[in-house]
Amino acid sequence: MFGALAEFERNLIRERTLAGLKAARARGRKGGRPKKLSQKELKTIHALLRSNEVPVKDIAAQFGVNRSTLYRNMTSAA
Repeated sequence: MFGALAEFERNLIRERTLAGLKAARARGRKGGRPKKLSQKELKTIHALLRSNEVPVKDIAAQFGVNRSTLYRNMTSAA
């Protein structure tokens, strides 16, 4: 009996959460963490990496990110 009530309550919470997220999107709000690099920066980084003139460590320091961030975002800039 308690399990059925808990499941019902969980479904209500889920529906309310989804409705709140939908309403926020309708107001122009976006969820999630903001992107660290813009598309323009990603294109510049991609060009620098292709040239092989500047070490990855220096590129990362120049843009204020970790090397892993550069590698992770290289698929989106190609």
